Formats: sequence, structure tokens, C-alpha cells
Amino acid sequence: MKYQELSDKQWEMIQKHLPKPARTGRPRCNDRTTINGIIYVLICGCRWSEMPTRYGSKSTAHLRLQKWQQNNIWKNILSDAIKSAHQSSKISLQKISIDSSSIAAKKGEM
Repeated sequence: MKYQELSDKQWEMIQKHLPKPARTGRPRCNDRTTINGIIYVLICGCRWSEMPTRYGSKSTAHLRLQKWQQNNIWKNILSDAIKSAHQSSKISLQKISIDSSSIAAKKGEM
């Protein structure tokens, strides 16, 4: 999969799900830049330490990924993306196939 930064349309859809910045304290790093860094690491499969510096701090990106996961931010973004794609007929939920395979592990071989 090839990495691409968020388009303006994608950013508009994502932005409304993000928590508001705190009114006091240190200003938060740019959310769009940080999300582009998170997506870069996840798509390219590199280590956080290999994330390009143009996306900000690797620790900020990693901490936001984890914090937003705990707060279901990513789940909400995905739900909204699926709903939007379905409404614009980019996906059809008429035919869905779920595949699952199970292989028994022999005792003591895990």
C-alpha cells in the first residue's frame, strides 16, 4: 500500500472526531501533522524512531495513537468513513463475506 497524506476532504471528516485542545497549558502539536505521521508509520511498517521529522515528535504520535485508541476516537472515525462511503455508493453492504480459519495448537507447542 502506498502512503499518501490526508486530503482536505479526509481531514474535514476526521477533524470533527478529535478531542478539543485544552484551554490552558502548552499548545498541542498540529493534529493533522501528527495523524499523517501515525498513518505513515502504520502503512510503511517502520519503527516510530524512523518516522520522518516533518511529522513531529515520534513520542507524541505514538502517545496520541494509544490515547485515541483508548478513547475510541479511531473507532468513531472508521464508523463515519464506512457510513460516508456507503451513502455515496462507494461500498455496498449487500454482499459481505467473513472468513475465519482455526487451527488447533498441539499442547506445549505454542
